Amino acid sequence: MSLLTNPPLSLYIHIPWCIRKCPYCDFNSHGIKQLGGLDDIPEQEYIDRLLVDLEQELPLVWGRRLHSIFIGGGTPSLFSAEGMDRLISGVRARIPFEGDIEITMEANPGTFEAERFAGFRQAGVNRLSIGVQSFDARHLELLGRVHNPEQAIAAAEFAHQAGFSSFNLDLMHGLPDQTIEQALSDLQTAIDLKPQHISWYQLTIEPNTLFYQQPPTLPIDDTLWTIQEQGQALLQQHSYGQYEVSAYAREPKFRSQHNLNYWQFGDYLGIGAGAHGKITRLDLEQIQRTTKSRHPKDYLQKSVADIRTSQPIPAPELPFEFMLNALRLLDGVPTTYFQQRTGLLLSDIQPAINEAIADGLLHNSKDRIEPTEKGSLFLNELLQRFIKDEPAQNKNDIIKDGQINIKTLN
Repeated sequence: MSLLTNPPLSLYIHIPWCIRKCPYCDFNSHGIKQLGGLDDIPEQEYIDRLLVDLEQELPLVWGRRLHSIFIGGGTPSLFSAEGMDRLISGVRARIPFEGDIEITMEANPGTFEAERFAGFRQAGVNRLSIGVQSFDARHLELLGRVHNPEQAIAAAEFAHQAGFSSFNLDLMHGLPDQTIEQALSDLQTAIDLKPQHISWYQLTIEPNTLFYQQPPTLPIDDTLWTIQEQGQALLQQHSYGQYEVSAYAREPKFRSQHNLNYWQFGDYLGIGAGAHGKITRLDLEQIQRTTKSRHPKDYLQKSVADIRTSQPIPAPELPFEFMLNALRLLDGVPTTYFQQRTGLLLSDIQPAINEAIADGLLHNSKDRIEPTEKGSLFLNELLQRFIKDEPAQNKNDIIKDGQINIKTLN
């Protein structure tokens, strides 16, 4: 008898176009200049394909309801409110929604997109994630952002005016030549705008980005550590509770339900160019990863069957995959989730758990798998304990310079 049970189900929708590719971005995004301009985005054609893409996924999830939807990119707010209404209505016609479904859309703070916020709200989007990154004009320019500080502030005000009871501001720190004072000033400005959620994370240099080819001068480690410590204290002072490595919410009800489902090793369908999915197959007693064709041109022109690949996650990789997500949460996950969401016995990883407890990285609890404060600070060291049956060379490929290389596992 399988230990697997169906976890909550989410849907990720990828919109691949943006105004301009940022030098730090390694997401599957394509500047509209490559098309000729905003008017050349094939919005209707792409929405048609998204809905056909979803239809081919439905046999995997018959009888299940959507817990959350995340529309990411790229810049989804480049699409019209009418297009977003057609997309969300099309999804709703094909798969039932939970009554309290969270529907998040990423948005840029540019005036053009912000003026559409009310229309997106009417279309069914009930949560925005606004990519501010910084309120400093120089840093915005270095990051290749197309908005200015005034537009970033105005976007938060537009979100309030449009009736969004929940929205997130995305903010980076550790920017090129950024001082402690500048980082904390950015954070204070975000707090003053009264979002219900703030994602505050350190800039990292990723392969296949302009910053990787032409590395900027980043703050030294001591400066980064001070920014992190003082920033967390500032957020706590203003009642933003940290619940994940880089996520802070005013109240538990404002936590990102979609991201929580990722971190708790829930299921998600992925539609759109380059989208990934993870689905529990009770009939096959396995968990499958799905991937869609990455380039928008291929995604639109290939047959719907040819844009999709699928493979099971090998059992030896499941403990690490589970922990890679679950241990990002400060309060971890219930112990029962491991068996229910991997199909493996807890005894399979008990030696690693015991070792982590002995080293002060996990709490000694029968009910939860929960990192200690030390475990959260040294997360990569903690995660290494759950890489099972990997040859030495493979393990070195997965962990480089103390950082987990997630892409080698997908």
